Amino acid sequence: MSKGLITTLVIVGVILLFVIGFFMWGTGIYDNAVAAQEQVNNEWNDVQAAYQRRADLVPNLVATVQGAAENEKEILTQVTQARAGIVGARTPEDLEIAGRKINTAINLAFEAYPQIRSTENFQDLQAQLEGTENRINVARQRFNAAVAKYNTFVRGYFKRMALNFFGDGEEFAVRKGFEASAGAETAPTVDFNK
Repeated sequence: MSKGLITTLVIVGVILLFVIGFFMWGTGIYDNAVAAQEQVNNEWNDVQAAYQRRADLVPNLVATVQGAAENEKEILTQVTQARAGIVGARTPEDLEIAGRKINTAINLAFEAYPQIRSTENFQDLQAQLEGTENRINVARQRFNAAVAKYNTFVRGYFKRMALNFFGDGEEFAVRKGFEASAGAETAPTVDFNK
């Protein structure tokens, strides 16, 4: 073999190694950018799932608490009305009738609802609301962390060049993290009168 042929083969080999190395480096960057982008999308889907959980859960919890509170209100109204009959009694017969009414009301109340539980129901509602909001907050924080990691990756100088060379540069645009909507700093109100 001639010296010129060997030199040509070495140069072609070096160029081929450079091209293969460049291709592997670029596709690795592209694949990592895709993985980071999918992580951002997944974290945003988790935020949406937490919102849906809140939308499904809160009205049902409020309705349950309202129902229990209404039941207790009826029981207490019956007992109060029976007690008022004792106060308004003018004769011993009125007093005896009022006494039977109050005993009946109290017995029915404890048979129908042996323990007044509205306070527990309201406490459980508060705990569920707090837990739900905490889940949403954690999901938002994870989303923002994924966005920061993704943006840091795609904004690197050589990585940006590789992404533009191996794909559409706009495909890997910088993403925005979670931004609260206008007025979101005001906490929502729970209204039991609806």
